[in-house]
Amino acid sequence: MAKPVELDEAWLDRIADQVNGLEYGSVLITVHDGRIVQIDRTERKRFEAAAARQQGTAAAQG
Repeated sequence: MAKPVELDEAWLDRIADQVNGLEYGSVLITVHDGRIVQIDRTERKRFEAAAARQQGTAAAQG
């Protein structure tokens, strides 16, 4: 049977720090033997199509 995950206030704070301010993306929590051993944050930036075209035009002119 799986061990219950040890989750104290420090881990809750670490997880909240990774989630706060994340607009698009994911937070992956890795657990080994019932203990959190790693937190990975993948952040995505999304841009409007019109803004991307403007940036491309400005770069070509600059």
